[in-house]
Amino acid sequence: MMKLFDRFRRKKKQTAPKEDKIAQSKTKSDKDIATERGEPYVRILTMDVNPDNLHEGSFELDWNSIFVTRLVRAGYMMKPDDTDAEIVDRWFQNVCRNVVMETWEQEQAMNPTPQRHIQKRDIGGGRTEVS
Repeated sequence: MMKLFDRFRRKKKQTAPKEDKIAQSKTKSDKDIATERGEPYVRILTMDVNPDNLHEGSFELDWNSIFVTRLVRAGYMMKPDDTDAEIVDRWFQNVCRNVVMETWEQEQAMNPTPQRHIQKRDIGGGRTEVS
């Protein structure tokens, strides 16, 4: 495997400057590229599920400072001493909440509760039976 990588390195030195930049960009992470371009970056790195309780799990996120800055501008910073992780966690919880609400709304639209029919009957003496 190392020999293959060494061949790539030797060929890289012989490439034209434009191709050299392309080859360099392939070695940079998506996060580095987004940061250099001034773009926000956030990705889910891992997702774990508790095998004993499938209702429990966790996500590991990665982000750049540009993403956090945009979250702060959008109002996700609640206290001046909030850490980047707290700000991103607040955003991620909001995203998850929105997914749950959208799913619930779709379920309600597809399975509406049956409408109740109210029956009124005059039983005399100014009284009405409602059922």
